[in-house]
Amino acid sequence: MVDLISEVRSGYDRWAAVYDHDVNPLIGLEGPVVRKAVGNVRELAVLDLGCGTGRHALWLAEMGARVTAVDMSSGMLDKARCKPGAREVEFIVHDLHEPLPFDNGRFDLVLSGLVLEHLQDLNGFFSETYRVLKVGGRAILSAMHPAMFLRGAQARFTDPTSGAIVQPGSKAHSMAEFVMAATRAGFGLTNVEEFSPDAEFAVKYPRAEKYVGWPMLVVMQLSK
Repeated sequence: MVDLISEVRSGYDRWAAVYDHDVNPLIGLEGPVVRKAVGNVRELAVLDLGCGTGRHALWLAEMGARVTAVDMSSGMLDKARCKPGAREVEFIVHDLHEPLPFDNGRFDLVLSGLVLEHLQDLNGFFSETYRVLKVGGRAILSAMHPAMFLRGAQARFTDPTSGAIVQPGSKAHSMAEFVMAATRAGFGLTNVEEFSPDAEFAVKYPRAEKYVGWPMLVVMQLSK
């Protein structure tokens, strides 16, 4: 697990330089789906786990949420803190393999976008997510669909300095592992949806062309 953590941290530190300009089809597919699932967040205490460069945290704050955002990559958080609206978000460097540094029941909503493949211990992650949620709170988690690993796909980018293809540490989990880790933690499963790119989407995101009709994204909605 130490090697995986190191690979993820160093990989995302390097990815930070180009992350927001990478035209990543998975992010393009995920963004509108997650926003719709989140709904109205005004005056809610929201925790963004694995916030990266702030792609969810910043719009959540703009919509009136009180946002705390966590990521293990200081490089990604440095980029997030430079963006407009960043002063409205509390950014914290933290490894999600470790217990969260928050009191029980602190948050109304926990959001985590495209993080699960980078976690070794799903049970610990879901248990901690459950712990920091208020009773009646919700968790929305997106992930690269496990079926993508069958196509040899995982998080990767081209290093702008060396031109090398870099793959931050990933672990293939199954849909069953996602669901069972959530239920073992105590969550009620409100909804699970799977999403595939279509031809129209692939025109905007050419890297998605070979995955048209193939499950690319899963989004879980959970309740406490």
